[in-house]
Amino acid sequence: MTTKIVRNNKKAKDLSIKDEILTQFDNPEAYLTASEGEKLARLFPPVSDSCRLVMTCRKDDYAASIVARAVEDCDAHLLNLNITSELTEEGHMVVELRVGMNNGKSVARSLARYGYEVVKIEHDSMVDDDTMRRRIDELMHYIEL
Repeated sequence: MTTKIVRNNKKAKDLSIKDEILTQFDNPEAYLTASEGEKLARLFPPVSDSCRLVMTCRKDDYAASIVARAVEDCDAHLLNLNITSELTEEGHMVVELRVGMNNGKSVARSLARYGYEVVKIEHDSMVDDDTMRRRIDELMHYIEL
C-alpha cells in the first residue's frame, strides 16, 4: 500500500493587525466603515470595575506569565493583555493591559517590582485612594467635634 502526499503551496494571506484577524469571519463591510474607536473597542471591550495600564519593557524582558503573576499578586484578574506595535524612544515595547480592579496603583507597584515600567493608568473612578482617605479623615474630625 502506498500513500501519495500532495504539497499545498498556496501562500497564506498576510495579516498584520489583530482587527483583520478578528473580522475575517465577520461582515467585512462593517469593518471598513468602523471608526478607529470602534476597532479599538473590539480589542478593549468596556468592562465595569476595571482599569487600563500601559507599561513598557525591553523585548527580552517581556513574559506574559510574569505580567499575569504581578497582577494576581494584587488579588486582581488580568482581563486583557495586548502587545502594541509601538516602540518607545529607547526601543522598549509598549504593552496595554486591563485588570479587574478600580484603581491600578497597587498593580503598577507590583509590575515595577518585576522590572516593568508603568507609564499610564486609566480608571473610571475619579476618586483615588489618597483623596478618599483624606475625606474620611475630615469626616472623622467633624464627628469628633
